[in-house]
Amino acid sequence: MFRHPRRQGEFPVRRSEEEWRACLSPLAYRVLREGGTERPGSSPLVAEKRPGTYACAGCGQPLFDAATKFDSGTGWPSFTAPLPGAIGTSLDRSFFMIRTEVHCARCGGHLGHVFPDGPPPTGQRYCINGAALAFQAKETPDPA
Repeated sequence: MFRHPRRQGEFPVRRSEEEWRACLSPLAYRVLREGGTERPGSSPLVAEKRPGTYACAGCGQPLFDAATKFDSGTGWPSFTAPLPGAIGTSLDRSFFMIRTEVHCARCGGHLGHVFPDGPPPTGQRYCINGAALAFQAKETPDPA
């Protein structure tokens, strides 16, 4: 089984493996803590269109504003830019490829990858596993 290579001590939020397993679904654990990937099109967040914020499902760190989300046609939630200071990146050489991995800056959880084929204004496509995200809809004022 693949084990994510990062050490627990590198990030502000630290939990034991047992604590992570207790607070995450099995899929979220596999993605966030083991570097796994969900099946394309399996996350309801692919179709989410409301204003709001996408946060890390592991620690609650706000990661992406919904205004930066776009339909990439890949089957994963995709964004043009993260919130400032929300993510970190590292080189991923798995599966005989070289990619840029994206992880939560607060807990180190694996989120997905970033590619240079996104739309303007950034040209970036942050391809993120829905299982690694928790959507927080923006509250709209009551029109009454």
